[in-house]
Amino acid sequence: MQKSISLIGVPTDIGAGARGASMGPEALRVAGIQAVLESHGLQVTDCGNLSGPANPWQPPVNGYRHLAEVAAWNQTLHEAVYAELARGRMPIVLGGDHCLGLGSISAVARHCRETGKTLRVLWLDAHADFNTAALTPSGNIHGMPVALLCGQGPALLTGIGGNTPAIEASAVRQIGIRSVDAGEKRLVHEAGLEVFDMRYIDEMGMRHTMEQALTGIDDNTHLHVSFDVDFLDPEIAPGVGTTVPGGPTYREAQLCMEMIADSGRMASMDVMELNPALDVRNRTALLAVDLIESLFGKSTLMRKN
Repeated sequence: MQKSISLIGVPTDIGAGARGASMGPEALRVAGIQAVLESHGLQVTDCGNLSGPANPWQPPVNGYRHLAEVAAWNQTLHEAVYAELARGRMPIVLGGDHCLGLGSISAVARHCRETGKTLRVLWLDAHADFNTAALTPSGNIHGMPVALLCGQGPALLTGIGGNTPAIEASAVRQIGIRSVDAGEKRLVHEAGLEVFDMRYIDEMGMRHTMEQALTGIDDNTHLHVSFDVDFLDPEIAPGVGTTVPGGPTYREAQLCMEMIADSGRMASMDVMELNPALDVRNRTALLAVDLIESLFGKSTLMRKN
C-alpha cells in the first residue's frame, strides 16, 4: 500500500438535500485524521481545500439541482485527484457530499486506463446512488454519481475525465445498501451492478461479504474505497444528512475495513457525506477517522497470522 498520502478537502454540499456536508473536511481534521495516519508511519500532506462555486440552493432545472455548479466542483476535484495519482501518491478526498464521487472516481479511472491497472470500486453506502433525472423528484445529484460514472446522464457530468462511460458497472461492488427507489432498483439490475445489501450481510455475514467483494483483485488492481458515512448505522453515526436505520454495526464496519487493509490493494479513497451540523460533539467524524485508521493497519487481531 502507498505510504505517501494526500488529503484533499472539498467543502461543498452542492449535490445534497441538506446543508452542512461542506463542513465535513474540517470536522475530519479536528478529529485528527492527519496525526492518526502519521502514527502508522505514513507521510501525509494536507493539500488544503479546493475552491468552487457557492451553493445557490435552487430548485431543480430539467431534473438536476445545481448542474453547472456540480460540474465545476467535480472537474476541479478530478484534476486534483489525477495530479496526486500522477505523483505516485494516494489521494484521500475529504467531502463534501457524495456527488463528488464522480470527480474522484473518474480521475482514478483515467489513471488506471493510462497505467494499465484494473479498477475495483468498493462503494460503502446506504444508497445505490444510481438515480437519474427521470427517477428522482428532488434532483439532488448526490443520489446519481454511480449512474453518471456508468454513462447515464448529461455530457457535462458523464464526460468529466474524457471517457464516457468513465467506468464499467462491473468494476463496482456496493456494500451496505438498504435504501433504493423502485425505478433505481430496475436500473441497477439492468446495469449489472454487484450489490451486497444489508439482507445479504445479515444472511451471510460481513466476512463472507467482503471475501466476495474482494474476489479477483490482484497485484495489478487499483482498489478505490468510496466511503459514505451513512453506510454506518445512524445509532453510531448520526452526523449525516440521509440516515437510514439498519446499517452495519461498529464491529461489522471494523471488519469491513480490516479486510480491505488485509488486501493491501487500496490506492485511493473518498470520505463523504459527513455533516457536522447534524452530529453530536464530532462523534461521527471521530468514528470515521477510527475506521479509516483500520484501513491502514489498526487491528485488534491477537492471533498469529
